[in-house]
Amino acid sequence: MKDQGHPTVYETTITCTCGTVYATKSTVQNLRIGICAACHPFFTGEQRFIDTAGRVDKFAQRYGSERVRRTAPKLSEVSA
Repeated sequence: MKDQGHPTVYETTITCTCGTVYATKSTVQNLRIGICAACHPFFTGEQRFIDTAGRVDKFAQRYGSERVRRTAPKLSEVSA
């Protein structure tokens, strides 16, 4: 077996922009990440739906309301 077959593994620290530090092993030393489990909205429960490009407002202006109304089905459609 070759001596150089596996990469070198280091004791490293992973640092998030929120300040959380994780100690682990990796082939890269001192990683810096932008988002982690401590600050990601999915894990913190602060997930929000963002109105991208005003689509909800555009719908409200076009149809007059943000609430979608269901109409009762016609009797001919129900019996068919």
